[in-house]
Amino acid sequence: MSQDDVPESLQTAADSDRPRGILTPSDRDFLLGRKTDYTDHSKKQKRNRIRRRVRNAILDFSILFEYMEERDRETVFDPDNEDRDAYTQGITDMLAFLHLGTMGYHTPFKDMLSEGVGKAEQRLAGSNYRMVNVEFNVDPVGQIDVDEVIEKLDNEEFAELTDEELRAFVRLLTMSDEFSPDTAREHIKDRLDEYSSNVEESAQERERKLEELTN
Repeated sequence: MSQDDVPESLQTAADSDRPRGILTPSDRDFLLGRKTDYTDHSKKQKRNRIRRRVRNAILDFSILFEYMEERDRETVFDPDNEDRDAYTQGITDMLAFLHLGTMGYHTPFKDMLSEGVGKAEQRLAGSNYRMVNVEFNVDPVGQIDVDEVIEKLDNEEFAELTDEELRAFVRLLTMSDEFSPDTAREHIKDRLDEYSSNVEESAQERERKLEELTN
């Protein structure tokens, strides 16, 4: 696989010149299929080494959480502007990897997520008395009535659209052969100024009415 064959969202992660992280450059080439001259035995050894590194990386996070200085942690999560989308994608995929990998694990993912967020909140507050409720549910999106959704859109009944309908409708829209990301992007950009102006006008009108009511 060449650099051009990698999805745009993975271009930064798959960069051949990127220094090693959990994966070495050789590991990345192996997983991306850039290097294929492995024997069955060498493939097995490569997979074993990668698994070992991932396991040890997971253990390293206990040390990072407890002992990495705050300024160093903040620097890690403050990438250059051109790398922010790639970092966001990396964090998202890290959570996806953990969620997928811990299915069937003896401790449910949601319990570990809840405990982890709780520990972070206590660290932030500097007190064990900081208690938070963390809710995590996976609710599958079911069937939607496309005609009903379109009718709501035609009637500008946006408040009537549910999150489930919006997610499903957008997914179906992007799967349509007639959908063009470039065309949609340009169209939305053309209308964005008008939309922002209308939002600003509505906010000013609200403030004016509120001032009249309170005087």
